[in-house]
Amino acid sequence: MKKLLSTAVALLLIHTFSFGQKLPADSIFANYYKATGGKELWDGVKSYALKRNYASASAAPFEANVSVSIPDQSMYKSKVIMRRNFEYGVKPDGGWIKVPIGNKIDVKDLSQAEQENMRTEIYENLAAFIDYQKRGFIATTVGTEAVNGVTTNHVEMQGKGIKYNLYFDAATGLLVRQRETVGGIETVSTYSNYVKSPYGISYPTKIVQVNSSDKKPVTVTSSLTVNQTIAPEVFKR
Repeated sequence: MKKLLSTAVALLLIHTFSFGQKLPADSIFANYYKATGGKELWDGVKSYALKRNYASASAAPFEANVSVSIPDQSMYKSKVIMRRNFEYGVKPDGGWIKVPIGNKIDVKDLSQAEQENMRTEIYENLAAFIDYQKRGFIATTVGTEAVNGVTTNHVEMQGKGIKYNLYFDAATGLLVRQRETVGGIETVSTYSNYVKSPYGISYPTKIVQVNSSDKKPVTVTSSLTVNQTIAPEVFKR
């Protein structure tokens, strides 16, 4: 009887220990890449374009177009708000905004913080953890956590002046939620409606964002194009 009891206790301890094991952050990221097309395809992404529409119950809807060259670390973004086109650009040596004023365009420098935010977007628009170590981030698995009734693997990623809390569906490997904290503002993004792009990687076509400043949800719908030629003039100031 004692031997049987000892065996049962040992098995219980083994089960408890195994259940409590955390997947390494890199394994969780690898599962995401696998679920969305494979690491080889992701490694082949050199440029991309995003078309996005933003809708909120408390503000006028607007659309945005984004073009990115990853090797050149360059990004262009336009926002069409009330028929006015605001253009933003960033390159390794600077960043700017073009503001329409009447029939003229006023070009101003972006602040250093605004430039860094855009450089972060180069990766975050696709997946915040791309090349995270080369970019100076440290990723740690926190554990499992329920998000909207779904068991997720929670990874915390810390960088200079910015922190991400990433939640991946434990069953599918897909990213379902992201909490980004920068400059004292927390932005929560909930991802859904993953669709395979013509290039072959899958991406969330719907994102619902809420930040701790205005606390009003914004729904973002997206379409993604990968590795199409981007004219050099796009990134000119």
